[in-house]
Formats: sequence, structure tokens, C-alpha cells
Amino acid sequence: MTRITQVKKLTTPAALQAHLETLGVHIPMDADVDSAGALARPLTVVDGSAGAMTAPNRWAVLPMEGWDGETDGRPSDLVRRRWDRFAASGAGLVWGEATAVRPDGRANPRQLVLDETTVDDMAALRARLDPSQVTVLQLTHSGRYARPTAAGQAPKTAYPHPLLDDRVGSGADQVLTDEELDELVELFVDRAVLAADAGFDLVDIKACHGYLGHELLSALDRPGPYGGDLEGRTRFLRSAIEGIRRRAPHLGVAVRLSLFDFVPHTAGPGGRGIPETQGPYRWAFGGDGTGLGVDLAETHRLLAMLRDLGVGLVCATAGSPYYVPHIQRPAYFPPSDGYRPPEDPLVGVARLIAATTEVTRRHPELQVVAAGLSYLQEWLPNVGQTLVDRGAADAVGLGRMILSYPRMPADVLSGRELDRRLICRTFSDCTTAPRHGMISGCYPLDDFYHQREERLRLAAAKKEARVRLG
Repeated sequence: MTRITQVKKLTTPAALQAHLETLGVHIPMDADVDSAGALARPLTVVDGSAGAMTAPNRWAVLPMEGWDGETDGRPSDLVRRRWDRFAASGAGLVWGEATAVRPDGRANPRQLVLDETTVDDMAALRARLDPSQVTVLQLTHSGRYARPTAAGQAPKTAYPHPLLDDRVGSGADQVLTDEELDELVELFVDRAVLAADAGFDLVDIKACHGYLGHELLSALDRPGPYGGDLEGRTRFLRSAIEGIRRRAPHLGVAVRLSLFDFVPHTAGPGGRGIPETQGPYRWAFGGDGTGLGVDLAETHRLLAMLRDLGVGLVCATAGSPYYVPHIQRPAYFPPSDGYRPPEDPLVGVARLIAATTEVTRRHPELQVVAAGLSYLQEWLPNVGQTLVDRGAADAVGLGRMILSYPRMPADVLSGRELDRRLICRTFSDCTTAPRHGMISGCYPLDDFYHQREERLRLAAAKKEARVRLG
């Protein structure tokens, strides 16, 4: 593989476009950003039950998995600091971070939990946001990737997987029963009611990144009502939404969806990512059967189902950070437990933009938030403006970028120059730190984290990763 040219070295729109041509991919981009242009337009989401709600602009804070709440699931001072930065971001839509529906469904011991004991704390967290911001709370059960205690426990899965079971130490005896899934559906509904009580405008029934809601979408071999054909594989998601419509009709429902997936990758020669297996691969929702391509036929069918259930807001993402991070959040620098990118990260950005464009134009009744754009760095606003202006996305989401540069939306909307010192360079420290038991945050660019003692432990973990990857 030829050496990758980092985006930060492509200092003009012409240089970026020329590089994209050498890669054989297309990313639409305006040369200039208009502070009063497409990104400044209001975004109206029409929910089939809750009605219309309007955000003041087309910027969105994306849901991320916090690793810094209290051990009982309540927000900590660190969580409140992050949400204060969301409030000051200028983004019209705040898609609140992943919140577990019960303690044993947490992806880490310090993830937020919503239940009767924490609902008042979540209401106080919501109150820290600007009243003009439309708010979503992401509800999740981490399934295969549930790690609710530091000691770990056997995860609960949707079905036996030929590759992923070995990675997480699960087996047939860890598969959730139909009765357990029935109970979880009701729990999602109960937690949605609490989210409404806490003042959120919408809840997101998470269906992405390898967690339970997403894994069920590929449960081809699971017998019973929650597997097999697409009707069965979408039953969990649809049943939760239907239950929320009955119990909380004034609450909007959104879905963050992995539009497509690939075969799990692992580090190969030189630390580069390679497929863990060769040949046909059946378990990638939105995949083409090879494990390395995209076919959105089932994705479109699912989005039509969501439309019929009155869902008006979808966030478009892909894959999983655990086994295919290069398609989910393209980056030059891998997390410590990952692999070096098997392709120029711009190829991954272009792939995700193409899929987002296809679903946005095919489903105009849905408002689609684009994601996976942080690797564009300085050029993110240019690309985001073009996507919205051309109807290739309805809003532009910021994930890792919001951790390092929370005021990017406000700066763009005010016509100020970007602060290049704060632009996320996708160092992946925000992933490496929590994977080693440290709190989440942007250690390289946020002085608050850069001055913490964890920074030294993080440096040691990164050094070990460099040795591992060669």
C-alpha cells in the first residue's frame, strides 16, 4: 500500500480535490463557506406522533459513549462539563450520548444509565442545554459489547457469531432468549417515558456499531420471532418504537443506524487492517455478501418501515468501532486496540457520504444527519455545506470534532475563521484512553484533559500500540 497523505497537508480545496482524483473517489465540496448559507437554515423534523420540531440550524452534536459518569449511572462533573460545551457549540441539534437502559447493558462501568433513580439527574443535564436546541437521548443496550464492571462479565449476544464470539469470549449459552428480548423491548419503552419526563424532545433507539439493536439486524440464523427474515430481524426495533408510540405519543423517536457493515478486520502485515476471513460473508447488514462491499437494499426497506412508524429523524453511520473502525470513523491514527487503515481514510469518508446521499435522496420524508466526517478536518464545513445544499444530507453531525473544537458550528455560523489549533486530527486518543480504563476526552487538544495525570498513562498505552502494530 502506498503511503497515505494526511488531510492536514492538503491546504487548498484544489489540493484536496486533486488527491481525491488520485484515489478514484468523489467528495463534493464548496470552495468557500457561507455563514448564512445551507448550514444556517433551520431543520424541521416531522415526527408521526410528536409532530414538528425545528432546530435553528443544520449542525448536530452526535451521540458518543461517555466513559466518565458516576459508577451508579448518574452524570458526573465531567459529563456536565461536556454537555455545557454542547450547549455552547451553536449546534441546533444535540443528540445526547449513549445511555444504557439498565446497568448490565452498559458498555463500560461509567456509562450513563437512565432509570427511576437517575431521571432527575438526566433532567438536570438536559436543562444545561440551550432551550433552542432540539434534543435527543440515545437509549442503548450494548449486548455483545456490554462491559458493565471493571472485572468484566460474559456478554449477552443476539446470536452465535463465527468470528466475533471468540473476540469477546461468548458462546451459545450467552445468547439472549426471546423472553429476555421481550423484556428488553418493554424496558426501552419504560426508559423512553422517563426521557420524556426529563424533557428530551426525542429518544434514539440505537441500531448501530455492533450493539444489540444493530446486531439483531444481522441475526439471519437466529430462530424464532427476532431472527431470520427482515421482518424478524427488525422486530426488536419496531416493537420498541410501537411501544413508545402507545406510552409516550408526544415524544419523538429517532434511530441512529449503521447503514452498512463489513467483515471484521484485524491487524495484518505492517499493522494494516485485513479481513479476518476471506470469501462470502453473510452477517453484514447492508453489505453485498462479500464482506467488503455495500448493498443498501435491506437498509432502504428498514428505512421505509421506520417511515411508516412515524420516525422523522435518522443518523447515518456504518459498521462498528470494535471490528471495522475504518468504515465507521475513518482516521489516520488507529486506536491502541485497532489496526492501521487499510485504505486512505478519505476513501472511507467518501463511502459513507455516498451511502448517506443515497438514503437521503431515496427517503425525503426522513431528516438524515451525516456522520463520520471528522477526518475532513479543515474542510468539514465546506463538505457539510455542499451535502446539505445538494440534498445529500439534511444536517451535519460532529462526533470527535465536538470534543476538541465544540465551538466549530458557532464559529462557522458567525463567519469567523476556524481555530486550526482545535481541529480534530483523528489521533484516536479519545478511544485509546477509555479502552485502557481512563476517562474519555480529547487529551491532545483540550487543555483540561492534557493537564490530567492520565495523559502519561495514555502515552504509555500508545507506545505499546505502536510496538504491536510495527
